[in-house]
Amino acid sequence: MKSTRKGLRDGELEKDTYGRLNCAECGETLNTENDPDEVYTVRRCADCEREWKELR
Repeated sequence: MKSTRKGLRDGELEKDTYGRLNCAECGETLNTENDPDEVYTVRRCADCEREWKELR
């Protein structure tokens, strides 16, 4: 699982005008899964099921 910063650099993710992360492949806004036991948050695309992690 890649980080969101690496996904932005590789062109897998895009930011919209409001700063939300979108999947570049399908254009959907990423959903957030916040596990309190982990140091990072998982960002997942609802359509293609790809996921990235984001440090808090």
